[in-house]
Amino acid sequence: MKNLIGLNKEKAIELSEKLNELLSDYQLFYQNLRGLHWNIKGAAFFELHVKFEEYYNDAVVKVDEIAERILTLGGEPLHTFSDYLKVSKIKEEKGVTIGTEGVEIIVNNFSTLISKEREILQLASKADDEGTVSLMSDYISQTEKTLWMLTAYLK
Repeated sequence: MKNLIGLNKEKAIELSEKLNELLSDYQLFYQNLRGLHWNIKGAAFFELHVKFEEYYNDAVVKVDEIAERILTLGGEPLHTFSDYLKVSKIKEEKGVTIGTEGVEIIVNNFSTLISKEREILQLASKADDEGTVSLMSDYISQTEKTLWMLTAYLK
């Protein structure tokens, strides 16, 4: 059976579930970025404060895009933090004030995100879901470049 956009309903449900996992990861990532933005201290404060804001502004856009993709597939996006905390592989970070520690957290969070994005890309490809394939391809390209830059910052 096909859904409204012509995809196999079972595959669309599976994709929606995986996208909800990614949505949860992005929500925790977003909140971690806000905390780092607010609480970072030290010599790199000005550059990291701005960079963390750039990242959380991007994350909030992705949260909306992922939720809308879930709806397009016929699913329901998670929308409570209790649900996010149950599903997310990214964990809450608290009390981080040191710049390099914050960047390491972001690198680890991006690594978690890109792993989930690659998993979803493979599922979407097998389901002939070009919309999700395109979205994940864009995210993966952006994340790869960001990880390269953050890793260079830490050296």
